[in-house]
Amino acid sequence: MLETDKNTPKSNPTRWWPAVVVIAGFALALAVIWSTGENNQQYRVLRTLAAISISSLLLVTWVLFFSRLAKRTRLLIFGGLVSAALLFSLSFRFSQFSGNMVPLYEWRWAKLTLPTVDGKASKPTGETVAHPMAKLSFPQFLGPSRDCKIPGPDLATDWSAEPPKKLWRQPIGAAWSGFAVAAQRAVTQEQRDENEAVVCYNMQTGSVLWLHTDSEQYKTALAGEGPRATPTIHNGRVYTLGATGVLNCLELATGKPVWKRHIAIDAGLDLDAPVDQSGLSSNRNKAKEWGYASSPLIVDDKVIVSAGGGNGKSLLAYDTADGEPVWSGGNSRAGYSSARLSKLHGETQILIFNQNGLAAHSPQNGSVAWKFDWSVPYPHVSMPVSLPGNRVLLSLGYGKGSKLLQVDFDGGVFSATELWKSIRMKAKFTNLVFHDDHIYGLDDGMFTCIDAERGRRKWKDGRYGHGQILLRGTHILVMAENGEVVLLEANPEKQVELTKFAALDGKTWNPPALAGSYLLVRNHREAACYKLPLAKPAKIEVQ
Repeated sequence: MLETDKNTPKSNPTRWWPAVVVIAGFALALAVIWSTGENNQQYRVLRTLAAISISSLLLVTWVLFFSRLAKRTRLLIFGGLVSAALLFSLSFRFSQFSGNMVPLYEWRWAKLTLPTVDGKASKPTGETVAHPMAKLSFPQFLGPSRDCKIPGPDLATDWSAEPPKKLWRQPIGAAWSGFAVAAQRAVTQEQRDENEAVVCYNMQTGSVLWLHTDSEQYKTALAGEGPRATPTIHNGRVYTLGATGVLNCLELATGKPVWKRHIAIDAGLDLDAPVDQSGLSSNRNKAKEWGYASSPLIVDDKVIVSAGGGNGKSLLAYDTADGEPVWSGGNSRAGYSSARLSKLHGETQILIFNQNGLAAHSPQNGSVAWKFDWSVPYPHVSMPVSLPGNRVLLSLGYGKGSKLLQVDFDGGVFSATELWKSIRMKAKFTNLVFHDDHIYGLDDGMFTCIDAERGRRKWKDGRYGHGQILLRGTHILVMAENGEVVLLEANPEKQVELTKFAALDGKTWNPPALAGSYLLVRNHREAACYKLPLAKPAKIEVQ
């Protein structure tokens, strides 16, 4: 037997225990992150991403410096990681974040060709009163009353037996805007290169009827690109608010400008003021944070938008005829919710969920009749919901939940008190529906029903993400974040998913529009129009 040369160095065995510790620590971190009482889903995702990043860095450090692997093996691993990272960066680019703050990527060579005005395209044929599409209407954000309740015929509940008919599906400019509909005209807002655009489409064909642009652009990695608000159609005119604060009044038939204002300037806000560490700009200008998102509200002969200025210029009203300022009121910073009308103790008031809380304004002069403070450092997006008995529901995402307010009127003075608070309904982007003493909506991405009396959860089922919902009769139409359209029963006892179909691809936060049987959906990359099947009339048996 040959003796081993004592001078030959022995190879040390691979040191595995540091990798085991890192992996065990990562598993423990995940268990703590997802099992604690934290109600903020976004924080859980961000902490998970941080844990993945730290653990990955530690494992790479272990491989290169502490593993005792052969030098050739370490070089191969390092080269493979660098090559994979380089290939990924060359193939994909960061697009934006999902509702739960998961980073989303797209192919670098992906390019959209947007439709433009085609003089040869056929014009709408439903201009006469007798045409079956002439009465189609979805005039503003969330429907006629801004409460997600959409009048119209009952929808069929089995889309596999009778699929929705696709009229058109095509690319669209980036935006979080929805559609407003009048007869065969569907109007939305888009970002087209460096211009904000208001675009009118033919409902039947998807062809562009007219296009109006302004030299404005809003874009950040976190908030995405393009306008946020949904157009409002009223008396043959279209009212739109862009992400940077441009308020337009256009002719519905032609897109011809009638008048134009800049609400940030009218509110006395400095457009170039920096944003502080809290994410809120010192001058209160929302255009520097997430962009203006207040869909215009028409009250009598006034168009009303939230600007967020101080010195009585939080809410602004303009004359619909010429755009001249009529009144202003309030001092709260603007949120991302839109104004709506509500009748409280027999008096019509304008409710707006500002960044500081809820405020009720007089439609006549803009004065603040009452307010309820709810100031937290998170975006206020969901619309206030009016409930019977002079009650108002507010809801926030980011783990904050919902509050039900009782509005009182005593001695000529309005006041609001909190009846209950519940973390069982956290509406981040979605808007909620009140139906038969229950509240339905997406609780941080999962569909939930709570009772309106005490805020107790009845059920929670169905992960549809941060989408939007509409109520038609006793059915709830869900525009899911993944692009699916889902039909649910408005059932307080359990979740009943009736049917669904894939309407779009990719992240969809935009609110849908439902006019008669026509469903218009869009996201930041594409739009589509579907004709939904209607429920068949019940058969009448003759005795």
